[in-house]
Amino acid sequence: MSEGIFETLAYYFTFPFVRYALIVGVLVALCASLLGVVLVLKRYSHIGDGLAHVAFGAMAVATALRLTNQMVLVLPLTMASAVALLWNGQSAKIKGDAAIAMLSVSAMAIGYLLLNIFPSSSNISGDVCTTLFGSTSILTLTPTKVWLSVGLSLLVAAVFVLFYNRIFAITFDEGFAAATGLNTRFYNLVVALIVATVVVLAMDLVGSLLTSALIIFPALSVMRVLRSFKAVVIASVILGVFCAAVGILLSILMGTPVGATIVVVYLAVFILFSLGGLALGRRRA
Repeated sequence: MSEGIFETLAYYFTFPFVRYALIVGVLVALCASLLGVVLVLKRYSHIGDGLAHVAFGAMAVATALRLTNQMVLVLPLTMASAVALLWNGQSAKIKGDAAIAMLSVSAMAIGYLLLNIFPSSSNISGDVCTTLFGSTSILTLTPTKVWLSVGLSLLVAAVFVLFYNRIFAITFDEGFAAATGLNTRFYNLVVALIVATVVVLAMDLVGSLLTSALIIFPALSVMRVLRSFKAVVIASVILGVFCAAVGILLSILMGTPVGATIVVVYLAVFILFSLGGLALGRRRA
């Protein structure tokens, strides 16, 4: 039976669109896992949802304007929203979850309204469902999107590694970091911009409603069993890449939607890690 599965996968990998989906999925999962630890510890776990909904609204605006390359509008608008949420998080009049919720529902409402007023096709419900839950087919990834995803993913990873110590400082004690002379506003801006980039990249794969799963599940899973920040980051990346790859391969074999399959794999792994954390806790006690 296992030989049949491998033969089936080998056959599918002869098609470029399957290789494209795996490359993009792995890179997006890697970047999302890097950021997930920071966002969970800063109690901004829901920002992935909020920004994904903003990206949905921006995509609707791009559709209404009939833009052929929607990324030129979606990415800047999502980045601007991320900056508004994270950069001024401490001084904003509307803070944290309230700001994210308000932005999220507003963007969703505006996006859905625009898609109904300026439909791109006769199947509005299908277009909305695809945007919210990811493409039902992995045929949608073009070589241009793949190269763009590769470039942006490598940039996100490089920025995270370059500013690792500063990001670590603002994650655990932003007030102390500021007192030592660190420009916390600038590094919050860096985090905001790379979060927005990852969210926009993830939308094609899992859709706006499922994007936050790529960000929070690896970090939350690994935190069940590990405590060191560096260890959690590394393990989250490995776990995120593994789950994304498994989810994509399962979706190919079973013919299920890519985004939903990936998230179910994340959920199953989270449950396993939670059970492992309980076992470790009892053993230590």
